[in-house]
Amino acid sequence: MQLLLQLLKGTGVTLEVFSLTLIFSLPLGFVVCAGRMTRILPIRWIVDLYIQIMRGTPLLLQLLFFYFAPFYIFGASLPRFWAAILAFTLNYSAYFAEIYRSGMQAIEVGQYEASKVLGFTKAYTFFHIVLPQVIKNIIPAIGNEVITLVKDTALASTIGVIELFRIAQTASSREFSTIPIFVAGVFYFIMNYVVSKIFDVVEKRMAYYR
Repeated sequence: MQLLLQLLKGTGVTLEVFSLTLIFSLPLGFVVCAGRMTRILPIRWIVDLYIQIMRGTPLLLQLLFFYFAPFYIFGASLPRFWAAILAFTLNYSAYFAEIYRSGMQAIEVGQYEASKVLGFTKAYTFFHIVLPQVIKNIIPAIGNEVITLVKDTALASTIGVIELFRIAQTASSREFSTIPIFVAGVFYFIMNYVVSKIFDVVEKRMAYYR
């Protein structure tokens, strides 16, 4: 029972990391996407480099960088939890930005032209015609990334964040048993099952949009 309570507490921290990452990275992804698609070349080059670095290096390395680098650069470290949130947010915003970009580019140019002929403003065209279609197109890809995020939260343990996997790992070493790791795996499965079902419902509802 004590182990279960500890794992539930760790699950709470895991859910915090998961939720805060989504809250920050989903809107930031739009900003990065806008920078990636801008006609201003210096901004586009900088954003492209940022995306390449975030997607081209391991998330584990990024976690270590954002926890240890501030100490060597500024002489002060970020709290472990917020270093993890920063690393996860910057990493996932790069992936979300590319998903958004692919969704935007999938919209036919003719729809923009038709909206212009009908006298719709650019803002109206984007929010009422383009954006709903983009959301419909990117839901499966976003769902896959969110499911991956649930599992990636375990990497926060590498910089000492006391989340689900860290507690299970510690309990397993203390009791010389793999049961805590197995139970933690069940917890991750349940969280991913809930997330996948939520996205299944959203995808089915968006299927009715034309």
